[in-house]
Amino acid sequence: MRNIEIKVPELDYSTAEAYKTLRTNLKFSGTDKKVIAVTSCMENEGKSTVIMNLGIALAEAGEKVVMVDCDLRKSVLLGRTKVGEEVLGLTHFLSRQAVLNDIVNVTNVNNFHMIYAGPTPPNPVELLGSSHFANMITALKKAYDYVLIDCPPLGMVIDAAVISQQCDGVMLVIESGYDSYRFVRSIQEQLEKAKCPILGVVLNKVDISKSGYYGHYYGKYGKYGKYGSYYGDYGNNSEKEEA
Repeated sequence: MRNIEIKVPELDYSTAEAYKTLRTNLKFSGTDKKVIAVTSCMENEGKSTVIMNLGIALAEAGEKVVMVDCDLRKSVLLGRTKVGEEVLGLTHFLSRQAVLNDIVNVTNVNNFHMIYAGPTPPNPVELLGSSHFANMITALKKAYDYVLIDCPPLGMVIDAAVISQQCDGVMLVIESGYDSYRFVRSIQEQLEKAKCPILGVVLNKVDISKSGYYGHYYGKYGKYGKYGSYYGDYGNNSEKEEA
């Protein structure tokens, strides 16, 4: 293990309360829900921000948390933390170039650990669907109260469905006004085929000046305007953007 520094965001009151509500609802999902996948329909809906803030909120409540960056195609996590030297990541472990202890990082937030994605591999689905990945999840589940897994958008690549087969539940992050009802239903069907319980939806980027509330944990999803194309060239370029 090595120590890294993450920048803890300064949240306004309504946003902080939304994450506390999300944390509470997750706990009420059951003590057997320890390994949680977080995905979205498309990129840039804010899932990486949501999972980071949720992890910090859980850690601040005394839970031992590890956040695993499984977005092997287009990770943004490394750019949000202060790392003085090259670190080993998940792809190093899955390709058997490192052991689990080598890739777990201790952060400056008490009880909050992180695993970076590592270099982009040529075969992400094969690595994530391997028994080595499943064994890693089993080991982390024994060592932590919560294992939060940042997955690629399911509307662009199939990785999240593969990952969710090893999880106790999945949360879907949706940007308000971005995805259509029909598109979200297609994502729901993909997750149901993986036989992973859908715990709920985080409605993100809500304009509170118009709605009067901040979107947090929802079990249902309404209609929104934009229909995204299913699987594309996600991760095929080198540009790092928020997923």
